[in-house]
Amino acid sequence: MHYTGYLDFWFRDRPLVERVAPFVDLGVRHMNFFFWREAPVADLAAECARRGAELYSTFDGDMGSLADPGDNEKTYRSWAESLEMAAGYGIPVLYIFSNQIEPQGGIEYVRRLSNNFTEGEQYANLLDQTERIMKLVEQTNVEVRVECLNRFHFVGKVLVDNPRLAADWVRRINHPQFRLTFDTYHQQRGSGELLWSLETYYHLTSAVHIGDVPTRQEPGTGEINFATIRTRLRQLGYGGEIGLEFSPSTTEAEAMARTAAIFPLS
Repeated sequence: MHYTGYLDFWFRDRPLVERVAPFVDLGVRHMNFFFWREAPVADLAAECARRGAELYSTFDGDMGSLADPGDNEKTYRSWAESLEMAAGYGIPVLYIFSNQIEPQGGIEYVRRLSNNFTEGEQYANLLDQTERIMKLVEQTNVEVRVECLNRFHFVGKVLVDNPRLAADWVRRINHPQFRLTFDTYHQQRGSGELLWSLETYYHLTSAVHIGDVPTRQEPGTGEINFATIRTRLRQLGYGGEIGLEFSPSTTEAEAMARTAAIFPLS
């Protein structure tokens, strides 16, 4: 296994680029960041190169809604631009979401659709657009990942808001570069059944993201039994990413120590 660090959640008392070095000091060398269009990507890549780290994943904060037929040209164009950026900086993973999320004043809103589409129409459009985008993706080495976004975190309706629908999305696309992420925070808040979903959809899964509930902090700060998740991952033979997608409750060093005690790399 390997850890991936989320620059948007950790070391928030300093600029984004200056968060790479303290992550490396904690033994984390794969960096994730949000909203690549707004981030200093070139500076981040240069800093990672200096520190022996790498940019690992990101997503476009202005990709549009795959669920909205009115956004079809926007989503296709934005994905072409995201793939060009990822190839240029050697970023191996991009995330895809069903709806456009718009942060405003510390609250994350789901953008309204351009028309009154049913959920069936939205899902059909999402599948058609994903197939179209994957024709671009397969010309690269990028892996595209899906995760369900829980319905309580956002104001508005996210179409893919449960693990069953996220897994169905991956199954229907049926492409080796289109995979699932198991996110403990989003799933526990929205659906529960963590162990059942982990086992049922494991064959579709490339990554595990951890964050306790309800505060989205490190393991041991909330209601999730991470020890059972660790045990089941070992039984399944998991050897991939453990994404540190949470805000430390105290110091980053203490949060890392608590996480490593539950999810040791050895």
